[in-house]
Amino acid sequence: METTGAATLHDNEPHRNDIAQRLNWLRAGVLGANDGIVSVAAIVVGVAGATSDSGPILIAGAAGVVGGAISMALGEYVSVSSQSDSQKSLIEKERRELLEEPEEELAELAAIYQGKGLSAETAHQVALELTEHDALAAHLSAELNIDQADIVSPWHAAFASAVSFLIGAVLPMLAILLPPENVRVPLTFAAVLVALAATGALGAWIGGGSKMKAAVRVVAGGALALAATFLIGNLLGATGVV
Repeated sequence: METTGAATLHDNEPHRNDIAQRLNWLRAGVLGANDGIVSVAAIVVGVAGATSDSGPILIAGAAGVVGGAISMALGEYVSVSSQSDSQKSLIEKERRELLEEPEEELAELAAIYQGKGLSAETAHQVALELTEHDALAAHLSAELNIDQADIVSPWHAAFASAVSFLIGAVLPMLAILLPPENVRVPLTFAAVLVALAATGALGAWIGGGSKMKAAVRVVAGGALALAATFLIGNLLGATGVV
Protein backbone atom coordinates (compact mmCIF):
# COMPACT_ATOMS: atom_id res chain seq x y z
CA MET A 1 0.00 0.00 0.00
CA GLU A 2 1.49 3.34 -1.04
CA THR A 3 1.67 6.08 1.56
CA THR A 4 2.49 9.76 1.50
CA GLY A 5 5.47 11.23 3.32
CA ALA A 6 3.56 12.21 6.49
CA ALA A 7 0.79 10.51 8.41
CA THR A 8 -2.53 12.27 8.25
CA LEU A 9 -5.59 12.31 10.50
CA HIS A 10 -8.49 10.23 9.29
CA ASP A 11 -11.52 12.35 8.52
CA ASN A 12 -13.90 9.74 9.91
CA GLU A 13 -12.15 9.43 13.26
CA PRO A 14 -12.94 11.75 16.20
CA HIS A 15 -9.98 13.46 17.85
CA ARG A 16 -9.45 14.71 21.37
CA ASN A 17 -9.91 18.45 20.86
CA ASP A 18 -13.07 18.01 18.77
CA ILE A 19 -14.57 15.57 21.27
CA ALA A 20 -13.72 17.77 24.27
CA GLN A 21 -15.27 20.83 22.63
CA ARG A 22 -18.46 18.98 21.70
CA LEU A 23 -18.77 17.46 25.18
CA ASN A 24 -18.35 20.87 26.78
CA TRP A 25 -21.12 22.31 24.62
CA LEU A 26 -23.36 19.32 25.38
CA ARG A 27 -22.67 19.57 29.10
CA ALA A 28 -23.48 23.30 29.06
CA GLY A 29 -26.70 22.57 27.19
CA VAL A 30 -27.76 19.94 29.73
CA LEU A 31 -27.04 22.31 32.62
CA GLY A 32 -28.96 25.11 30.93
CA ALA A 33 -31.97 22.86 30.36
CA ASN A 34 -31.76 21.66 33.95
CA ASP A 35 -31.83 25.26 35.20
CA GLY A 36 -34.83 26.00 32.99
CA ILE A 37 -36.72 23.01 34.36
CA VAL A 38 -36.03 23.71 38.04
CA SER A 39 -36.35 27.49 38.14
CA VAL A 40 -39.53 27.75 36.09
CA ALA A 41 -41.11 24.74 37.81
CA ALA A 42 -40.40 26.28 41.20
CA ILE A 43 -42.07 29.53 40.12
CA VAL A 44 -45.24 28.00 38.69
CA VAL A 45 -45.63 25.46 41.49
CA GLY A 46 -45.19 28.22 44.05
CA VAL A 47 -47.89 30.33 42.43
CA ALA A 48 -50.12 27.24 42.07
CA GLY A 49 -49.77 26.74 45.81
CA ALA A 50 -51.30 30.18 46.37
CA THR A 51 -53.98 30.20 43.67
CA SER A 52 -55.66 27.81 41.28
CA ASP A 53 -56.26 30.56 38.73
CA SER A 54 -54.36 29.83 35.53
CA GLY A 55 -53.84 33.53 34.75
CA PRO A 56 -51.35 34.33 37.52
CA ILE A 57 -49.58 31.01 36.95
CA LEU A 58 -49.15 31.78 33.25
CA ILE A 59 -47.94 35.33 33.92
CA ALA A 60 -45.45 34.26 36.58
CA GLY A 61 -44.23 31.35 34.48
CA ALA A 62 -43.79 33.47 31.36
CA ALA A 63 -41.88 36.09 33.36
CA GLY A 64 -39.67 33.35 34.78
CA VAL A 65 -39.00 31.91 31.32
CA VAL A 66 -38.05 35.25 29.74
CA GLY A 67 -36.12 36.56 32.73
CA GLY A 68 -34.32 33.28 33.25
CA ALA A 69 -33.31 32.92 29.60
CA ILE A 70 -31.96 36.48 29.49
CA SER A 71 -30.13 36.00 32.79
CA MET A 72 -28.57 32.75 31.59
CA ALA A 73 -27.50 34.32 28.30
CA LEU A 74 -26.04 37.38 30.00
CA GLY A 75 -24.17 35.32 32.56
CA GLU A 76 -22.72 33.05 29.89
CA TYR A 77 -21.78 36.01 27.71
CA VAL A 78 -19.92 37.74 30.54
CA SER A 79 -18.18 34.54 31.61
CA VAL A 80 -17.09 33.50 28.13
CA SER A 81 -16.11 37.07 27.21
CA SER A 82 -13.73 37.19 30.17
CA GLN A 83 -12.25 33.83 29.24
CA SER A 84 -11.99 34.79 25.58
CA ASP A 85 -10.34 38.15 26.36
CA SER A 86 -7.79 36.42 28.59
CA GLN A 87 -6.96 33.84 25.90
CA LYS A 88 -6.64 36.50 23.20
CA SER A 89 -4.34 38.52 25.44
CA LEU A 90 -2.10 35.48 25.97
CA ILE A 91 -2.05 34.79 22.23
CA GLU A 92 -0.99 38.35 21.44
CA LYS A 93 1.70 38.20 24.13
CA GLU A 94 3.07 34.99 22.65
CA ARG A 95 2.99 36.43 19.13
CA ARG A 96 4.92 39.49 20.32
CA GLU A 97 7.53 37.37 22.09
CA LEU A 98 8.07 35.27 18.96
CA LEU A 99 8.74 38.42 16.95
CA GLU A 100 11.03 40.01 19.52
CA GLU A 101 12.84 36.96 20.96
CA PRO A 102 12.71 34.09 18.45
CA GLU A 103 15.84 32.33 19.71
CA GLU A 104 14.76 32.46 23.34
CA GLU A 105 11.33 31.16 22.41
CA LEU A 106 12.85 28.27 20.44
CA ALA A 107 15.01 27.34 23.43
CA GLU A 108 11.97 27.56 25.70
CA LEU A 109 9.98 25.23 23.44
CA ALA A 110 12.85 22.76 23.30
CA ALA A 111 13.13 22.84 27.11
CA ILE A 112 9.41 22.03 27.43
CA TYR A 113 9.77 18.90 25.30
CA GLN A 114 13.00 17.94 27.04
CA GLY A 115 11.10 18.19 30.33
CA LYS A 116 8.58 15.71 28.93
CA GLY A 117 11.28 13.09 28.49
CA LEU A 118 12.94 13.76 25.13
CA SER A 119 16.68 14.01 24.83
CA ALA A 120 18.12 17.49 24.38
CA GLU A 121 18.95 16.82 20.73
CA THR A 122 15.54 15.36 19.91
CA ALA A 123 13.71 18.09 21.82
CA HIS A 124 15.62 20.76 19.90
CA GLN A 125 14.80 19.08 16.58
CA VAL A 126 11.10 18.78 17.49
CA ALA A 127 10.99 22.43 18.55
CA LEU A 128 12.74 23.48 15.35
CA GLU A 129 10.37 21.56 13.07
CA LEU A 130 7.27 22.75 14.93
CA THR A 131 8.52 26.33 14.79
CA GLU A 132 9.09 26.09 11.05
CA HIS A 133 5.58 24.69 10.57
CA ASP A 134 3.65 27.08 12.85
CA ALA A 135 5.60 28.73 15.64
CA LEU A 136 2.64 30.41 17.31
CA ALA A 137 0.49 27.28 17.37
CA ALA A 138 3.39 25.23 18.73
CA HIS A 139 4.01 27.62 21.63
CA LEU A 140 0.34 28.10 22.44
CA SER A 141 -0.15 24.35 22.63
CA ALA A 142 3.01 23.51 24.58
CA GLU A 143 3.08 26.49 26.96
CA LEU A 144 -0.54 27.46 27.44
CA ASN A 145 -2.59 24.51 26.17
CA ILE A 146 -4.51 26.90 23.91
CA ASP A 147 -5.75 26.25 20.39
CA GLN A 148 -6.81 29.37 18.51
CA ALA A 149 -9.60 27.40 16.84
CA ASP A 150 -11.11 26.46 20.21
CA ILE A 151 -11.79 30.01 21.45
CA VAL A 152 -15.55 30.13 21.94
CA SER A 153 -17.59 33.10 20.77
CA PRO A 154 -19.41 34.80 23.68
CA TRP A 155 -22.43 35.36 21.41
CA HIS A 156 -22.61 31.67 20.50
CA ALA A 157 -22.31 30.68 24.14
CA ALA A 158 -25.02 33.15 25.20
CA PHE A 159 -27.37 31.95 22.47
CA ALA A 160 -26.82 28.27 23.33
CA SER A 161 -27.40 28.95 27.02
CA ALA A 162 -30.64 30.85 26.40
CA VAL A 163 -31.97 28.21 24.00
CA SER A 164 -31.20 25.32 26.36
CA PHE A 165 -32.90 27.18 29.21
CA LEU A 166 -36.00 27.78 27.08
CA ILE A 167 -36.15 24.13 26.06
CA GLY A 168 -36.02 23.07 29.70
CA ALA A 169 -38.62 25.66 30.72
CA VAL A 170 -41.21 24.33 28.25
CA LEU A 171 -41.84 21.18 30.30
CA PRO A 172 -43.02 22.75 33.60
CA MET A 173 -45.10 25.33 31.72
CA LEU A 174 -46.98 22.65 29.81
CA ALA A 175 -47.24 20.39 32.86
CA ILE A 176 -48.83 23.09 35.02
CA LEU A 177 -51.18 24.60 32.41
CA LEU A 178 -52.51 21.67 30.35
CA PRO A 179 -53.82 19.16 32.96
CA PRO A 180 -57.05 19.64 34.94
CA GLU A 181 -56.77 21.91 37.95
CA ASN A 182 -57.04 19.15 40.55
CA VAL A 183 -54.02 17.17 39.24
CA ARG A 184 -51.81 19.89 37.78
CA VAL A 185 -49.45 20.18 40.76
CA PRO A 186 -48.76 16.45 41.30
CA LEU A 187 -48.37 15.94 37.55
CA THR A 188 -45.91 18.84 37.40
CA PHE A 189 -43.96 17.36 40.29
CA ALA A 190 -43.81 13.97 38.56
CA ALA A 191 -42.92 15.32 35.12
CA VAL A 192 -40.22 17.63 36.47
CA LEU A 193 -38.59 14.98 38.65
CA VAL A 194 -38.51 12.48 35.79
CA ALA A 195 -36.97 15.09 33.51
CA LEU A 196 -34.39 16.01 36.16
CA ALA A 197 -33.45 12.36 36.58
CA ALA A 198 -32.87 12.17 32.83
CA THR A 199 -30.78 15.36 32.64
CA GLY A 200 -28.79 14.33 35.71
CA ALA A 201 -27.99 10.93 34.23
CA LEU A 202 -27.13 12.48 30.87
CA GLY A 203 -24.80 15.01 32.49
CA ALA A 204 -23.05 12.21 34.41
CA TRP A 205 -22.72 10.12 31.24
CA ILE A 206 -21.07 13.05 29.47
CA GLY A 207 -18.63 13.54 32.35
CA GLY A 208 -18.02 9.84 32.90
CA GLY A 209 -19.52 9.79 36.40
CA SER A 210 -22.14 7.65 38.10
CA LYS A 211 -25.50 8.18 36.39
CA MET A 212 -27.47 6.93 39.39
CA LYS A 213 -25.73 9.18 41.92
CA ALA A 214 -26.06 12.22 39.67
CA ALA A 215 -29.74 11.53 39.01
CA VAL A 216 -30.48 11.12 42.71
CA ARG A 217 -28.69 14.37 43.57
CA VAL A 218 -30.51 16.37 40.91
CA VAL A 219 -33.90 14.86 41.74
CA ALA A 220 -33.41 15.48 45.47
CA GLY A 221 -32.49 19.12 44.84
CA GLY A 222 -35.39 19.63 42.45
CA ALA A 223 -37.87 18.01 44.81
CA LEU A 224 -36.67 20.24 47.65
CA ALA A 225 -37.06 23.37 45.49
CA LEU A 226 -40.56 22.41 44.35
CA ALA A 227 -41.71 21.44 47.84
CA ALA A 228 -40.36 24.64 49.38
CA THR A 229 -41.94 26.98 46.83
CA PHE A 230 -45.27 25.13 46.90
CA LEU A 231 -45.41 25.27 50.70
CA ILE A 232 -44.53 28.98 50.70
CA GLY A 233 -47.17 29.72 48.06
CA ASN A 234 -49.74 27.62 49.91
CA LEU A 235 -48.96 29.40 53.18
CA LEU A 236 -49.22 32.86 51.61
CA GLY A 237 -52.46 31.91 49.89
CA ALA A 238 -53.97 30.44 53.06
CA THR A 239 -53.12 33.47 55.18
CA GLY A 240 -54.63 35.85 52.64
CA VAL A 241 -51.38 37.72 52.00
CA VAL A 242 -51.91 37.19 48.26
